[in-house]
Parts: sequence; structure tokens; C-alpha cells
Amino acid sequence: MSNNDAFDLHNFLPYLLNQAAEESSLAFQRVYKDRYGMLRTEWRVLFHLGIYGQMTAKEIGQRAKMHKTKISRAVQKLEERRFLTRTRDQADRRSEVLELTVAGQAAYRDLHGVARQYDRTLAARFSKEDVQKLRDMLRELGDI
Repeated sequence: MSNNDAFDLHNFLPYLLNQAAEESSLAFQRVYKDRYGMLRTEWRVLFHLGIYGQMTAKEIGQRAKMHKTKISRAVQKLEERRFLTRTRDQADRRSEVLELTVAGQAAYRDLHGVARQYDRTLAARFSKEDVQKLRDMLRELGDI
């Protein structure tokens, strides 16, 4: 590879998005990891159940854009911690309905408060207009 290569990795949008995502999530990651021993996929499953209520793993995968194996592992860990229960779906016996337990709801409420504050802290670095524009652009890129 020559020094004349015009490709600027540090200006490559996917690279910038990945760097920003990693950097911006580190402080919040420490909270859910230190308090609850959770991994990223586990807090995402917890939040989906906390926000939307009962869901199947497939529904979480579709909303969160996560692979079913990762969701399965996260569900297993959350169940071991007694943060969720699984009930066979009466409409589809191959599927299970997931629901937060009282302990899971408490963990969700705790982390929800931290997440809201952390979001405000990140957003405070920019004007309200820029924050809204950034959220809109990221939603468009994520096709949400």
C-alpha cells in the first residue's frame, strides 16, 4: 500500500460511526456491567422487555437487529439472574414469551434512569437542533 492512497480511514463514515458508538457507550457499559454483570446484549434484551413488555426472542431480534444466538445467550443469562421468565407461547408452541420479573423490572428502572441521564450528558455537548438532526440522521442510516 502506498502513501498516495487517497482513502482516509478516519473520515470513512462507517469507521466514524463505529468509533462514536464505542466511545459513547463506554461509560454506560461500565454501569450495567459493574452493577449487574451484564453484557451489551443482555441490557438490550432487558430494555426491550422493560419498554415493550412481554415479547418473544424473535420479536426482540427484529426490533434490536440482533442475531438469535446472541439473544438466546442473553436470555439464558438474564433468566439465571432471575431477571426474566419464559413461558411457552400458546399461539406458537415453538416459541417462548419473555417477561421481566420483579428483580428484572427493578434493574430496568435503575438502568433506565442512568441511561436517561447519560443521554442528557452526551446531548449537552451539542445544540438541541444538532442533537435532533443527529438523531434523525442516525435513524435514517439505521432505517428505523
